Formats: sequence, C-alpha cells, structure tokens
Amino acid sequence: MIKTTVAGSLPKPGWLAEPEMIWAPWHLEGDALVEGQQDAAMAWIKTQEDAGIDIVSDGEQFRKHFVHGFLESIEGIDWNKITTMGIRDDRYDAQVPTVTAKVRRKGSVHGAGAEFCRHRTNNQMKFTLPGPMTICDTIANEHYASRPDMAMAFAELLNAEAKELEALGVDVIQFDEPAFNAFMGDVKEWGIEALHRAIDGLECKTAVHICYGYGIQENLDWKETLGDEWRQYEEFFPALNDSRIGQVSLECADSKVPLSVIGLLRDKEVLVGAIDVASLDVETPEKVAATLRAAMEFVDPERSGACTNCGRAPLPRRVAEDKLHALGAGAEILRKELA
Repeated sequence: MIKTTVAGSLPKPGWLAEPEMIWAPWHLEGDALVEGQQDAAMAWIKTQEDAGIDIVSDGEQFRKHFVHGFLESIEGIDWNKITTMGIRDDRYDAQVPTVTAKVRRKGSVHGAGAEFCRHRTNNQMKFTLPGPMTICDTIANEHYASRPDMAMAFAELLNAEAKELEALGVDVIQFDEPAFNAFMGDVKEWGIEALHRAIDGLECKTAVHICYGYGIQENLDWKETLGDEWRQYEEFFPALNDSRIGQVSLECADSKVPLSVIGLLRDKEVLVGAIDVASLDVETPEKVAATLRAAMEFVDPERSGACTNCGRAPLPRRVAEDKLHALGAGAEILRKELA
C-alpha cells in the first residue's frame, strides 16, 4: 500500500556527464562510457533502496534525454537534417532531427541497461519509455502523412521494446507523455489509441506519466500563464480512465492542479506526485505525507502510490538524493497512520 517510485530521470554524476543539465554531454566514451553508466545506475539503485523507494529505476543513466535516448537507435531518422520546431504546442523552440523514412528498430535499445539493473536489485523495477505522442512532438516529420500515423509507427517500435524489457524482468513499464498536457483534444482522438498499441500484449504493470515538465524556465514561464487552477488533466482523464493503462502518474506537489481531478481516475492506480522537481527546497517527510493525505480524499490507499512530479535530471545530485529520502519517509508516515 502506497508504494514509492520515481517518475523518471535522476541527475547524472559529474564524472559521467555535465551535471544539472538536460541533454548533458557525456564525459566518457566507448567501454568507459558503458562502465560509467553502469556505475551511475548502480549508485542510484542503492540510493533509492536506502531511501525506502519500493519500485526503483535506472534514473535514465544510460541515455542523454528521455526521448532522444530511445530515438538515437532508430533507423529512418536523419540526425544531420536538423529542423527548428515548436515543442509542446510552441511553448519553446528546439533543434530536432527529422524523420525522413519509415522508422525501424535495429534491435534492443535499452535491454542491456535494464538487464544490468535487474540483476542488481531485489526491489520491483520500473523502466520508462517516451510515449508515442511525446515522441512526435519532439521530432520533425518529413515522411508520414500525419502526426497520428507517425505516432502509431513509433508505438509499434515501443511495443517491441517493451516486450523485451518485460521478458528481462521489468515489473512496471511507464510511458512518459508530457505532450498530453499540451494537446488535450489529440489525447482523446489518437493519443490513447497509440498508447494502447504500445502496451499491446504486455502482462506487466503499465503506467503513463503526465506532468507539467522539468523545472526549466520555459516550463515555469508557461505555468505562469495557466491561471489560478491548472485543469488540463480534467479534459482527458475520463478517457484515460476508460483506457487499458494500469497506472497514471500526475503532478500534485506545490502545483495548482485541483486534486479533485484525481477522482476522474476512479478505476486506475494513481501515482501522486509529492516531490516538486522545480524547486531546490527539500520537502520534509511531513510535507510529503500531507500531499499524499490530501490526495486520498479522491483516491483510496489501495490504489495510491507516492511519486515525484517529474524527472530530476537538472537538479543538483545532493538535492535529488535528499528529496528521495523525504519521499520514502513521507510515505512511511502515512502507512503507519493507515495501519
């Protein structure tokens, strides 16, 4: 009851990559890079276990970016043809590679890293993959007839990858879909359908993570335009509740999301974001417990989990570690209350 987990990325150690950055360049290469990634993943697994995190992850130590870490191994993408495009409904511009041919997975993308981690923890293990809609909002298209067509093509590749991860012993496969909060109508029209294709045939637990983004300035500026209440979730949570996804991970800590939207997910497990990734202030366990306690007005404890709002790659490593401990301790406070 109230198992703890993390939403996605954790900071990369300074000896592995440039710290406190998204798209951080590697400091190593070749075999030394692989060993460095393994060491970083192993260190974060131990840190999560020590902090009382029940479902651990690799913290995305084997990839530079939560989307492009997957795309780098996909054929049909021209990395020399860089296109400037608006990301998250033109929230900010980015230089992105371009799909110029049918996309194809040459082989396992994340299997080696997942297998390494699976053998180094007895805890349940989560692995995160980019969702089809978010991929399409993070890469330019010069091949497919439409964005939905391209999303379904990527969903096929994600499904093959997810099945391999499941076979390696991954307990939870999560698809990250921050784009859902930017294209609410598309979520209902084709976003959930693409997710269904990505999870087709999986028997492990599946999750979708939908947040308001990393704590970068572009996202902070966007949040300032959203008014006194952030109600994006409200528009598509009913459709998501009717989907085949098992868990929904959302942002709650220090946000203006009305917690009543959780009530729209009456048939889902809900991962309550109780750690603010846009602040360097470390939550107290009592504050974490208060966030989880408030959410339980709308979701019963048996369907509730404790999570972070989003990934924490841009945070200082020590801050991220302390926030992990606060998450584990805060959930334990609530477990004792409920017992």
